[in-house]
Amino acid sequence: VNSSFPRSPRGAVKIARVLVAFVTFLCFAASRSPGAFTALAAMELAITGLFLLLYLLRLDQQLSGLLWPLADIFNSVIAALFLLIVCLFAVIIKTNNGTLAGGVFGLVLLVLCVVDAVLLFQKMSFGGPRGRTTPAK
Repeated sequence: VNSSFPRSPRGAVKIARVLVAFVTFLCFAASRSPGAFTALAAMELAITGLFLLLYLLRLDQQLSGLLWPLADIFNSVIAALFLLIVCLFAVIIKTNNGTLAGGVFGLVLLVLCVVDAVLLFQKMSFGGPRGRTTPAK
């Protein structure tokens, strides 16, 4: 278990994403909002929870066949796009207070998705310096 991950900035953002996604899901479910709102919040909660477990249990290092940070960036960007559309729609129609609260928490989740994608992108090095075995001449 990677005990230092929850204390890192990436870990704190992941935990915050899971918590805000859970609150968003509860708001949409309690207000009996349309299924798309509740389904998006539930999917975001599940996928982010799985990525959190992946990094906590260091499975990203054991399952090296996939570039996990890139998959996580892709997830964050796609989730941010869907959250933008769905949560703005929820705030605009605001059929009841639960839908409005879920939309607002969804917009907070959107910001956390963008922050998570930026932190992950800064961690990755595409074509960065590689180690040399011989000294440069």
